[in-house]
Amino acid sequence: MTGSPRRRAAVLGHPIGHSKSPALHGAAYAVLGIDMEYGSFDLTEAQLPAFASRVRSEPGWRGLSVTMPLKAAFVPLVDRLDGLAAELGVLNTVVVEDGPSGPVLVGHNTDVAGIVESFRHAGLQRVQCPVVVGAGNTALAAVAALAQLGATGVEFLVRDPARAGEAAGLAQRLGLAVSLAPIMGGARRLTAADAVVSTLPPRAADPLAAELGSLPAASDGGDRVLLDVAYDPWPSRLGDAWTDRGGRVLHGLEMLVYQAVEQIVLFTGREDAREPRVIDVMCDSVGVPRRTA
Repeated sequence: MTGSPRRRAAVLGHPIGHSKSPALHGAAYAVLGIDMEYGSFDLTEAQLPAFASRVRSEPGWRGLSVTMPLKAAFVPLVDRLDGLAAELGVLNTVVVEDGPSGPVLVGHNTDVAGIVESFRHAGLQRVQCPVVVGAGNTALAAVAALAQLGATGVEFLVRDPARAGEAAGLAQRLGLAVSLAPIMGGARRLTAADAVVSTLPPRAADPLAAELGSLPAASDGGDRVLLDVAYDPWPSRLGDAWTDRGGRVLHGLEMLVYQAVEQIVLFTGREDAREPRVIDVMCDSVGVPRRTA
């Protein structure tokens, strides 16, 4: 008599070799005592439909972590979107549920929780003057997170305002006042923000960092926090420039930790994945300081 297939999960993206998700998930499953195989698959958008079919046909799949450039591409391949994924139209998590006619793929978005928890663990419970750098898929999650943190408006720094419609539209649907400005020449706008989320890829914010570094340091003693989601290389030039001006920088891996926690809850049903003992070992696995130390 054969037993049930081993539970499986994986992270998908392109490229995927730099992903920290296997380390994060592996550390959590070990401390929780869960037998879960967690792998990684380098997939392009063209390869994604075949992989989704594979997940439907192979036993044991419980969930997928979805990263760039697949967060929007996976949306038409799931059976439904839940919660914030439905509101944003972008997912970063797919849960494989048992349905009466076979596996059901359900899209979720845990990036929002990752951003919210990163700011809250830094002591910033409410934001007033936030700026989002970029207007892509991660910017959508940033907008939703800032709305949860009490923002009434958001300013976007973007390369091309004509391509910011989706992010700006989401902000307006959430009741936020919206303003747009070009990234080039936007450093002074950062200095007026209490919270900044840079959603640009690695090194893409370097010109903005150089511009910020040429400005005088802040003198009002305000607490300004930057979350730079690009965690490789670290520290980023933007993070260094922000620190030099007296601000605080949140490591992009912190967002990754907290969004992974919510994925683990979704994949396993284990609410205790949110406990400090689990988050601590996840932080250890990627070299992020423990939040409970």
